Amino acid sequence: MSITHLLEDFGGTLRGRPVSITDISLEEERLASFEKGYQAGWDDAAKSQAEDQRSITADLAQNLQDLTFTYEEAYAAVLQSLRPLLEQMIATVLPTISQQTLAPRLAELLRERVKEHGQQTFEIVTAPDDMTRMEILTEALPEMQIALRQDDTLARGQLYLRFGDAEEEIDLKSVLDAIEQAVSGFFEESRKAIA
Repeated sequence: MSITHLLEDFGGTLRGRPVSITDISLEEERLASFEKGYQAGWDDAAKSQAEDQRSITADLAQNLQDLTFTYEEAYAAVLQSLRPLLEQMIATVLPTISQQTLAPRLAELLRERVKEHGQQTFEIVTAPDDMTRMEILTEALPEMQIALRQDDTLARGQLYLRFGDAEEEIDLKSVLDAIEQAVSGFFEESRKAIA
């Protein structure tokens, strides 16, 4: 038994009109197909270029963001590496320098006061630790009348210069403390700015 009765027959009559192709219509079809393909290629190229441009722009933005982040990290790292050095300088170098420059600075101050107020007796009230240094200073300035007095309540680097009714305080410890506070404040502000 055959199953042909179950299958559709496509070999029957053609529906519609027959197609005839001339050389001109064939050339027009080829030209239309070429134009269509060319346009599709052009559209694909334009789309690809636009996608590439978006990709390049996104990559550039990401690289700039990474660069900014890296700069901030480097800045923070440099600051953190400098902090111990500056703190060590404040703790050891500046006190030594300030002690070594105390006598020359005081001598300069005394000369300025003599120019302003004329020759008179100056009294230097100093800490016990600075007494020897002040004695050497008075010997180095024989032209000035300087009286030394020791005060046990004063700390090293702290002294008073008295002349007439005036009194001036020199307090190296306060200056060093102010420098230390300024450096700590700088690092704290930098840490907040970076965070």
